[in-house]
Parts: sequence; C-alpha cells; structure tokens
Amino acid sequence: MTTVINLMIFLPAIAALGCLMVPKQQARVVALATAIITCLLSLIVLGAYDRGQGGPQFVSQLSWISAINAEYRTGVDGLSLPLVLLTTTLSILVVIAGWNIDKAAKAYHALYLVLLSGMLGVFLALDMFLFYVFFEISLLPMYFLIGIWGGPRKEYAAIKFFLYTLAGSICLLIVMLGLFYYTPSAEGASGNTWVMVAGSEAAPGVLSLQSEAVQALFARDGAYWRFGQWAFWLTLIAFLIKLPAVPFHTWLPDAHVEAPTPISMVLAGVLLKMGGYAMMRITWPFFPEAAREFWFAVSVLGVIAIIYGALCAMAQSDWKKLVAYSSVSHMGYVTLGVAVMTRTGFDGAYFQMIAHGITSAMMFFLVGVVYERAHHRQINRFGGLWLRWPGYGAWSLIGFFAGMGLPGLCGFIGEIMVLLGVFESAGNVGFDAGKVYALGAFAAFGVVLTAGYILWMFQRIYMGLPKPEYDEYEKPTTREYFIMGTLGIAAFVFGIIPVLVFRLTDETFATLERTMDMTQSVARAAVGY
Repeated sequence: MTTVINLMIFLPAIAALGCLMVPKQQARVVALATAIITCLLSLIVLGAYDRGQGGPQFVSQLSWISAINAEYRTGVDGLSLPLVLLTTTLSILVVIAGWNIDKAAKAYHALYLVLLSGMLGVFLALDMFLFYVFFEISLLPMYFLIGIWGGPRKEYAAIKFFLYTLAGSICLLIVMLGLFYYTPSAEGASGNTWVMVAGSEAAPGVLSLQSEAVQALFARDGAYWRFGQWAFWLTLIAFLIKLPAVPFHTWLPDAHVEAPTPISMVLAGVLLKMGGYAMMRITWPFFPEAAREFWFAVSVLGVIAIIYGALCAMAQSDWKKLVAYSSVSHMGYVTLGVAVMTRTGFDGAYFQMIAHGITSAMMFFLVGVVYERAHHRQINRFGGLWLRWPGYGAWSLIGFFAGMGLPGLCGFIGEIMVLLGVFESAGNVGFDAGKVYALGAFAAFGVVLTAGYILWMFQRIYMGLPKPEYDEYEKPTTREYFIMGTLGIAAFVFGIIPVLVFRLTDETFATLERTMDMTQSVARAAVGY
C-alpha cells in the first residue's frame, strides 16, 4: 500500500511530461486518464485504511538529505484521507471542465498535473521539510495557470497570489528552522528532526514533535515558551494567508476573478483547504498552550472573516467576485472552529472544509457556464435564467443553497457544528464565557448574512423573465451537466450522511485530542491550574 500512496503522489507529475510529448488534442486525454487513475488509487487506499487506528498508516520512510536529517516520509491518517479523496475526485471534474481550453493546451494540462502532485504531497507528507517542499511546489503551477490563462488582469492577480503565499512560506520556514534547532533538547539521542507525525502500522498514534517532552518545552513556563508564542503566530499567519482569513484575504478575489473556471474550482475546492489542514496538523498540535493563550484573538479573526466576507459578497455586482468573497466568509468558520479548542469545533471545522470543497467548486462552475456564453458577470444584466435553462436552474438551486447552509445539504453540517463547538467552549479552562457567547452570536448572525446575499443573487440572476439575448446562447452541454450533477449529488450525500467523513476522522482526532489535553495538563500543573 505504501507503493500506491507514492504512485498517487508522483504519477501526475510523470504524466505531465507525457502531456508535453503528445499532440495537444491528446494532452487532455492524458490528463483525464491520469486524474481517473489517481482517483482509483485513492479509493484503493480508502478500502485498505483501518478506521480503528488514530495514527498514520502505510508509512514510507527513506533517508533523503542526511546532512540535515530530512527524510522522505509519507503516509495517510484520518486528517489527510478525506482531503486526498476530495482532491482526486474533484480533479477529474476540473480536467473535464477545462476540456475546451485550446490556448497552449499541452502546457495547461501539464501544469495542472504538477499542481495535483503538489496538493497530494502536502496532504500525504509526514516530514515537515517534505511538507514544505510540496507546499511550495503547489505555488508555482497555480501562478502560471492564473498568469497565462486568466482574464484581463491576470498578471496582477498571479503576482499578488505569489507574493502573499511566498510571505506565508517564509513565516513557516522560520518556525521550521526553530523547531529543528530546539528538538534535540526534547528528543534526546534522536537529534534534530523534521518529523511532523511519526508512526507505523505496527505502532500507530506515536507523535513526534507533538510528544509530551517537546510540548512541555513550549508550554507556559517551558524553556522555549517565548519561541512557542512567536512560532504559533508565524505558522498561523502562514496558513491564514492560504485559507485565507481577514486581513490576509485580498489576493483571493483577484485570483478568482482572473482565473479560468477550472482553476477557480481547484483553487477554492482544494488549495484553500491546505491552510486549514496545516493549522490542524501543525499549529494547534505543536503549540496547544499558545493556542489556548490566544484563543480569543484567533476566534475574533474567524468571526471577522465570517461577517466581513458576507458583507463584501453582498456588495458585489460581479457574480464571480461575490462567490469569491463567500469563500472568505465560509472559511472563517474553519478558523473559529479550530480556535475554540473543542472536539465539536474541530469536527465542524474539518467538515466545513470538505463541504466547502464541494459547494465552492460547484458555484464557480455554475458562474463559468454562463460566463462562457454571456462574456460578462454583471449581476444586474442577468435575469430569468431558470426559465430559459430549467435543468441548469435546478442544479444552481442545489449548489447555491448548499453554499448557503440549507439543512439537508452539506454546507449545513459544518457551520452548525462549529457554532455548537463555540458555545461548548464556554466550559474550557481559561475561556471567558461572556466572550464565548458574544463570538457565537456574531458567528450565528453570519448565517443570516449568507442567506441574504445568496437569495439576493439568486433572485436577480435566476428569477423573473428571461432576457432576449438568451436566445443566442448555446444550452448547457452534457459535459457541463455531468459536472453539475456530480457535485450536486455530493452536496446531498454528505449533507444527509456526514458520518462518511467522521468515520475516517474520528480516531485521528481522538489521538490529537489526547495529545493536546496531555500537553495542557503539563502546563496546568506548571502554573497551578
């Protein structure tokens, strides 16, 4: 099974070379076949995965750069597997969505496959140095995909995306170097290490930098408590940029508006989730006491993102920019759910990432279907689309209402669990109940604002009498209905059966919860809790 995981990571990159060697008409076939095979490999991993284990499974461990103790270490656990499945499944739809791209088609599909390798590497890396390499690999293809195949301001959007993400990478690199320097004090004979999660099928759940010895150094009154505080914020900034959260969000609307539809789908559906995943993998497990120290500040950032993103979406006249700001708002629930440090909040934040991966990809595709025909995205110039294209209108209802968080659809589960987790955190040690209730109230108001801009947009674009120019538009194709239908059915399935995700995450989250509670008890004893 370790071979399957490593093949899943590197097959797309190898196939990218194949895209460059065949005629451009065949490049898309190579890309689609690669995406399908990669998805099948992820399903094989799913079938072999033991849900009863909390630690990493199918671990590969090879010496890579011995001079700095960097290892090639990959594996999968409940924190990474659902995101891997989301990435591989969505990639098939992304390739199909870009089927008609003719401009430098070979380069386009090759770059996308390199991006796919980078995204899977981020989720499957267990060594921090390797994680950082894949984190950076995913940056370059996206820069070119926006900068070459984007809209009129594509160069500006691509450079802005690159600079913001690069700034976050520098913050992460600083923390990595600090952890590498300090780990000998805790790991003893093992020396400096980059290992994020150590373990095997025989000994699951053994965490390296998340061990009691290491965490005691970064806990209150620990030898490196001051470094732990700075490291918490530096990693948080790095991942909030990727998420993105206010005030690090300004690259996102520009990138989405200028990116071609398939790239907007993968940017919102997967790349943003790398930020939330890294927060759960690195920031909170490594520095739980710093997270407890600054819980309110981080929670406020989450609530601001929810409210501000929704208000900005409500003010937009550009349809795609409205959907882009809705992503800022929805990902604010991820920040808030993690910040309050309850199991319900963590579960809700993670499910929100999966649900948003489905709904955001669908909403951007729905916008793209109309833009390819109308060549504009001005909301006030639309109207009556549902009467002209009844099938498209029905799938749009599902996609946008799932994004709104309608019960029975996937967007509801994550948001309600995050809100429950917020109020539950009033019982946490060191949490002020008044602040908790205020945060919960503001976050709940974000649900109302979301309904406001979704319903306002839907009424303007889909309701009323159809415009005369719609007669000139080609009806949505079978290919487009396949993408809409797949994502729409997924919104129903995960809205009705959310346990499909929780069955995979339960044991891993329980392991993280025990590790963080263990560390917190060390710190409480040190300060007399």
